[in-house]
Amino acid sequence: MQAQPITIASLKEYDNLELLARQMVEGFITGLHKSPYHGFSVEFAEHRLYNNGESTRHVDWKLFAKTDRLFTKRYEEETNLRALLLLDVSASMYYPVETQGKVRFACLAAACLAYMLTRQRDAVGIASFHETLQSETAIKSTQTHLRQLLVGLEQLMSTPQSQKKSHIADIIHTMAERVHKRSLLIIFTDMLDSSENLDEVFSAIQHAKHNKHEVLLFHVYDSKSEWEFDFQDRPYRFVDLESGEEMSLSPADYRKAYTEAVQKFYAEVKLRSAQYKIDFVEADVQKPIDQVLLPFLIKRSKMH
Repeated sequence: MQAQPITIASLKEYDNLELLARQMVEGFITGLHKSPYHGFSVEFAEHRLYNNGESTRHVDWKLFAKTDRLFTKRYEEETNLRALLLLDVSASMYYPVETQGKVRFACLAAACLAYMLTRQRDAVGIASFHETLQSETAIKSTQTHLRQLLVGLEQLMSTPQSQKKSHIADIIHTMAERVHKRSLLIIFTDMLDSSENLDEVFSAIQHAKHNKHEVLLFHVYDSKSEWEFDFQDRPYRFVDLESGEEMSLSPADYRKAYTEAVQKFYAEVKLRSAQYKIDFVEADVQKPIDQVLLPFLIKRSKMH
């Protein structure tokens, strides 16, 4: 029986983020027909004979079944990668209000990546921010640490929305200096505080790259309303989640101008990401989450 895709609408049916992340990651493995961890950071090197008394954690049991001899897998490095997942929790990320779709998508995607990185023995940490840094964990690779990360993500998903904007550039500058050099910074944001300061944001990203960090940008958005402005042709009262400002209008009168402006902005974000050699992922919360993550993981596996 084929598993049903996980969407934001169906996410409320699950009450355990760890089990859900595990289910999704195993689904990725099936989708790739090979482990998506191979090549993501840890490089398998060779086999060697098992020595009595050492841990059986890395015993290759399939090879044992063929040879009746115990071999362990050797890797080039126990922890080859340090990753920090940066989650934007500004007010606009709690849109759509009914599902809190963008922040819940970001938390679930972060849970999957944290589970995956920990399973391959890479070190991972999580930080959340809006105008200032709100929370930050250590960057570790233990199972105990992973469980703490997942509990923290569950708490983020249930935290009430705050009426705060995000200052992405300031946070990236801070983390570019604070995090160990040559780390992987994975940013989940809708970029909606940045329509007038893209130069600042990408200057901060350049700072991170100058410090030898790799930067991945998950651009989280709701295509139905934020991209297509798909509302019925009747008067609406729109409320800015961050400022509280209200405006009454008929969507039909503004749809063309709005969609042109939004598409121009999104195209500029994507173009600049390419210019700065940033791995850019379009994360549409209307799609099943695995459809967003799986192409990204396939691409990453082919890069190594």
